[in-house]
Amino acid sequence: MRSLSLKLILAFLAVVVVAVALVAIIASQTTAKEFTDFIFDQYQEGYFSQLEEYYRSHGEWAGVDEELSFPGRIPWEGPPPGTRERGGITITDEAGRVIIAGSGYQIGDMVSQAEFTDAYPLAVDGQTVGWILPMRMEFGRGPSEALFLDRINQTLIFSAIGALFVALILGIFLARTLTRPLRELTAATSAVAEGDLGLKVPVRSRDELGELTASFNRMSEELDRSTSIRRQMTADIAHELRTPISIILGHADAVHDRVLPPTQETFGIIRDEACRLERLVEDLRTLSRADAGELTLTCRPTPPNTLLEEVAAAYHPLALERGIKVRSEIDPDLPDVNVDPDRMAQVLGNLLSNALRYTKKGGEVTLSAELRDVEIEIRIQDTGPGIGTDDLRHVFDRFYRADKSRQRDSGGSGLGLAIAKSIVENHDGRIWVESSENAGTTFVLALPIARLTDQDDEGSL
Repeated sequence: MRSLSLKLILAFLAVVVVAVALVAIIASQTTAKEFTDFIFDQYQEGYFSQLEEYYRSHGEWAGVDEELSFPGRIPWEGPPPGTRERGGITITDEAGRVIIAGSGYQIGDMVSQAEFTDAYPLAVDGQTVGWILPMRMEFGRGPSEALFLDRINQTLIFSAIGALFVALILGIFLARTLTRPLRELTAATSAVAEGDLGLKVPVRSRDELGELTASFNRMSEELDRSTSIRRQMTADIAHELRTPISIILGHADAVHDRVLPPTQETFGIIRDEACRLERLVEDLRTLSRADAGELTLTCRPTPPNTLLEEVAAAYHPLALERGIKVRSEIDPDLPDVNVDPDRMAQVLGNLLSNALRYTKKGGEVTLSAELRDVEIEIRIQDTGPGIGTDDLRHVFDRFYRADKSRQRDSGGSGLGLAIAKSIVENHDGRIWVESSENAGTTFVLALPIARLTDQDDEGSL
């Protein structure tokens, strides 16, 4: 993580160095040019007036080069008169002959017509007596002007150094701020790897790092929840297995030790508990296959009313025995659902048996189905005692019973609803429960209707 912080700091510095260097270079060159133009414009008007006055007084240009000098001109050193001089301005007479030589000219040179494009005329009494050819880029600077520009450049250099120092401080601060969540996530990940599940990291922003931290917190919470469920399920399985095994072993030992006679009743008890064990193992096998996505489904378009009528007929004797009325409210024109009839009968049978188990004598269980958009909603509603708010969210948990005493006369193994939920979800459907205390319970299945292509495929088989 230190390496990432260093890389971020260096990246900030590199960006600032390039930006500051470009700004300093551009500012220096622009300042020098604008300052040169300012000096030139400041002196040229007065100088032009002096040239016109000189010609008016002398009537010619002879000797003007020795008597008048443009303030910004760079004096030549070394070369004799008549050689090319360095300067910011060139003066010619009316015929175009150089009388004051600027850069690139000699006194006495003839200037071509093409070079008079930007020339300014010198007029005396309305008559043009000369021409001015300015060369601003080569305009010279005096000591005071050069000192001013040096100070400007020094200011730019000090400003650049200050900007780099501030950038370094900000880079360190920002790098530490950006990498802090990563350091916390790294430490939390190491803790989770060592078994400290459920650990959460503070979410300090709403950017990508904040989303990453929130995702880690959700993952950690789910891991902790899954581990707790797995531990609880292991304990529940051990509990569910221990009771029938204890009964079987107790009766077998009692028969072996001749404490109990080997009667049909004793063997019936042993057989019932063995069957209970077999059902529990089969339920666990079905649930594990559903969770792993390995549950075999043979889906085909099936009328919803057929599913409900068959399950109602199968549980009709049990309903009569308990004095409970089973009523159906099914639209006969509902579209088919694409399901595995055997698996869906298992789900509906589980829900209906639960409804009959918890509905008192004289009560009623209603089976209904209706079309909702692209789904068929199947409802199994009873008039039982209902489910409390605290228990409602755990209804589909494995081995969960509202009756904490785990008496078998008030419920099964606690896997039926978990299996039902897995089977429905493997059909791309949904299942939920609506209930409140003393107001009955309604289990709802939402199954997608069979598409036309599914029906065509089924008809072609």
